[in-house]
Amino acid sequence: MRLTKFTDNALRVLIYTAANSDRLTNISEISEKCNIPHNHLTKVVHAMSTNGFLETMRGKGGGVRMRRPAEDISVSNVVRITESDMKIIECFVPLCPLAKKCKLRSVLNEARKAFLDALGNYTIADLIENEGELRDAGWL
Repeated sequence: MRLTKFTDNALRVLIYTAANSDRLTNISEISEKCNIPHNHLTKVVHAMSTNGFLETMRGKGGGVRMRRPAEDISVSNVVRITESDMKIIECFVPLCPLAKKCKLRSVLNEARKAFLDALGNYTIADLIENEGELRDAGWL
């Protein structure tokens, strides 16, 4: 399973914002610390805001903060929202001659479900349990 860069960036933004939940963070700061180009970051923050994970405030002194507690946001939920196509295999374009008899698709769908179920065991809060180490590394 391979996740898109958009999903990677969304998770990084949520981790960074959750670890700094005591204050507003701004786009420039997140861009620098998370190594995400400004224009990509703007799209990610918009998507995370639209889906209720982040709250954004415009203007001087504005910024970004968590809208929901980090412990209420499952990694699986973020992945499901940010990954537009979770298909692992495409059997019909072009049409595979084995499509009607092959078991590969069901096996891969089972693997995808297991992957998402495993991610469902973790929240953004779980990803910042090592906050001290993240700070020591200069990431926060």
